[in-house]
Amino acid sequence: MSTDPVVATRPRNRRQLIVEAAGRVFSERGYHAASMEEIAAGVGISATALYRHFPNKYALFAECANVSVDRLVTALDAVPPEAGPAELLGAAARVAVTHRASGGLYRWEARYLEREDRRHLVAKFARVVGRVTEAVRREHPSPAAELCGVAALGAIGSITMHHVSIAQRRGEHVLSEAALRVAATDPFAAAGQPRCVELPAQPVPRTRRAEILAAAIPLFARDGFAKVTNGQIADAVGLVPSAIYRHYPNKVDILAAACLQAAGLLAQAVGQSLDAITDPHEALVALAATYVAYSFEHTALTSVAEAEVAGLPAELRQPLILAQRDHIAVWEQQLRLVRPELDPRQARVLVHAGFGVVVEAGRRLRWQDTPEHRSMVASLVVGALGLR
Repeated sequence: MSTDPVVATRPRNRRQLIVEAAGRVFSERGYHAASMEEIAAGVGISATALYRHFPNKYALFAECANVSVDRLVTALDAVPPEAGPAELLGAAARVAVTHRASGGLYRWEARYLEREDRRHLVAKFARVVGRVTEAVRREHPSPAAELCGVAALGAIGSITMHHVSIAQRRGEHVLSEAALRVAATDPFAAAGQPRCVELPAQPVPRTRRAEILAAAIPLFARDGFAKVTNGQIADAVGLVPSAIYRHYPNKVDILAAACLQAAGLLAQAVGQSLDAITDPHEALVALAATYVAYSFEHTALTSVAEAEVAGLPAELRQPLILAQRDHIAVWEQQLRLVRPELDPRQARVLVHAGFGVVVEAGRRLRWQDTPEHRSMVASLVVGALGLR
């Protein structure tokens, strides 16, 4: 028997501990900003020891992405085939709340997987969606069963994208109930009555700085901030790369400007939508319609702001965090007026659940911006909030 104290105390589940720590770091900081040294420190080992288990950061990242989806697959496979949405969504909520610190990896960071790895991961998630859709269709027969199932999972997955503190059991209950309401919603009932929402227009670029920002946003949305080069941005504007630095000291300043533009447009839209509304129920319906319209109309901008904000330095991220808190506070205040039984944490979790519905339902509809799609998704958000 070895007398080496390091060998003697090495945990048998070291690989699992590494994956757990890495999932948290990747979810919190993003794939490109995360380092093997930081992950190793989270496990209490050296980076050299980490490389004994994973040859490089990508291999560890791919393992984390697969584990996050495998947990869902395993949890739902354990539910009897004849089970209804309540059991399946309850199982999904347990996984999401238990692993909320690392579960956000799939939503945004999985785009950095190589094509074959991403295809494999999408196939696994399709199994989860298929299982939930089948149960929803049995209980609520509708052509929109798949959209409702995806949106319900979006409500549950939202817990991985924020830091609202809530007890495990209470979080599971709030999310599973919200998801069940989404699953029971008939979005086609709202599709025939589209609500007209007028949004503030995205600024027309009238300066070179504004042109650079307008060109960078779709590139960031398509390829991810880390993969886009200043050269690509310069080409899109018709400049030499060095000219970018006259307007932005570095690429991260362009990202910060994009995120600030997104926050500003959303704040304007919310203020505009609530003008002259005094009834809290009507205010929430207006907020849902506005957020959905904003997400569909400014898809590239919103996806960049949501996916990339974690990669900003703290001093650039802070104004955005404050803007997001202000936005959520508006929803929370109105929601607690309509549903006074909710405490502040439950209300905030539900607001984020509504945002999660928009992300996943919008993706399922391929962000095809039609009045019917907007109305359908807004009705699912209203369902998630528990409005009558």
